[in-house]
Amino acid sequence: MLDEAESMMQSNPSLALNKLNSVDVSEFRDSATMARWALLYSEAMVANRLSAPSDTIVNIAVDYYRQQNLTDQYQKASRLKELVLSSADADALATALYLQKEKEFFLYRERTRRQMYMFVAIFILLIAAGAVVWMRQRLKLQSLRNEALMAEASGFKSQIEASRSDVSRLEMKLHGLLDKRFSLIDSLCQTYYESQGTKSERKAIVDKVKSQIESARTDSFPEMEQAVNDCRDNILEKIKVSYPGIRHEDYMLLVFVASGLSTRTICLLLGESADVIYKRKSRLKSRLKESAEALNPDVMAIF
Repeated sequence: MLDEAESMMQSNPSLALNKLNSVDVSEFRDSATMARWALLYSEAMVANRLSAPSDTIVNIAVDYYRQQNLTDQYQKASRLKELVLSSADADALATALYLQKEKEFFLYRERTRRQMYMFVAIFILLIAAGAVVWMRQRLKLQSLRNEALMAEASGFKSQIEASRSDVSRLEMKLHGLLDKRFSLIDSLCQTYYESQGTKSERKAIVDKVKSQIESARTDSFPEMEQAVNDCRDNILEKIKVSYPGIRHEDYMLLVFVASGLSTRTICLLLGESADVIYKRKSRLKSRLKESAEALNPDVMAIF
């Protein structure tokens, strides 16, 4: 219809204006169509020598073409603005139709404003929905991570409990072995060290102790060594690897210390005074600390 009105603008401007008046501009879908109609409507009024009661309609074209940087259309709309307001003839019917078109334009503007608000609201809702979905996905992933961590922690807990059970079992085994194998030797050595009985009693004790000590030096030493390795995760074997140059005397001292024997008992087993044993233990501890660095916690636990 706009094309038809434009084609007859020169030959029959009155009919062109009638066609433009028959258009319901409130139903337009875009501002470009509205601007083109406003430009043609203003041109038709000037061609029919009609005066517009306001510049509302022509300003639609002026504002649109200025914003779009369409120079030719903008200049034409600006010239029409001057002419449509300065036309001498003022027709009542033309004025009424003009005001009707103004009203339709205001309806169009209100509708487009509502649509814009609706589009903005939909856009915001989409963003909000996307944010909610994203957050839910993140929470879901975090929940899965937490479940994995909890499962891993549960596995670690089971391992720790199993390790504690093994440690407790080994400690009980060590204590049982030491109590069973060496309590007699320790008791006799303590008695011999502190005995205040008669000569015959002391002689009997001495003979018995010497027999047990000699047995410990020969027969029982491998059992003591095996017991320590069994109950301390082969600590003696590891020390041999880390400190291959350890002397036999120091190794015997290490076995006796790891077996939980008292200093006095070790004195009698090795035939040394208490002061000498304390000094040897201190030197041995320092050497092991330097040579068996990776085993420090276990080695130092022996002392």
